[in-house]
Amino acid sequence: MRIRRAVTIGALLLLSATLTACDDGDTKAGGNSDGDGRTGASAGAGGSAPKGGGLPEASDMASIAYFLNQHGSCLDLKTGEEYDDSSLADHDPAWGDENMTREPAWGIKERAVCRDDYDDSSTLLVLSDMKKFQASMHADNYGSILIGKDFAVAPGGAETTEDLKASGLVALSCDPTRHIPSGYKQEPAQVDGCVLTNYFDN
Repeated sequence: MRIRRAVTIGALLLLSATLTACDDGDTKAGGNSDGDGRTGASAGAGGSAPKGGGLPEASDMASIAYFLNQHGSCLDLKTGEEYDDSSLADHDPAWGDENMTREPAWGIKERAVCRDDYDDSSTLLVLSDMKKFQASMHADNYGSILIGKDFAVAPGGAETTEDLKASGLVALSCDPTRHIPSGYKQEPAQVDGCVLTNYFDN
């Protein structure tokens, strides 16, 4: 009788320890220190950071196009100048212009344009100086654009913007009149007057 009771008690203790370990694992995997069940950049609306944290990096056009094709579509890539001279630009102009790449104040190394699955044109920018880019965005009141660590993307339309919400990109907003709803992140950018947010304005 004593042996059977000892075995039963031992089994209950083992079951209790197993359940406790599972609970700890779930907390680490699915929640954060605030206990709200959300993790990292996915807390609140708008998306999640790439594995390892931080903003996505893409130091050339091929890398940006590849990145966009992982989260949406980037087809028929053209240089910015080539696209601006095409018939498509007449009814679907790209973001910015080639003069920006010639002005050091913008910090833009390269500009290109590609088409998405929704028949819209997205503008891709390789940036040589993120702080200069943000300062020019603010000074020229260019509003908002999506950025990674060293590149920027101006989606062609609402559908592509929606596709990119989970990409790890953030919106750089330099428009003082733009209202960001509560619950979305607002973090200081590198330039006063601009913020980084996970609120993507379609």
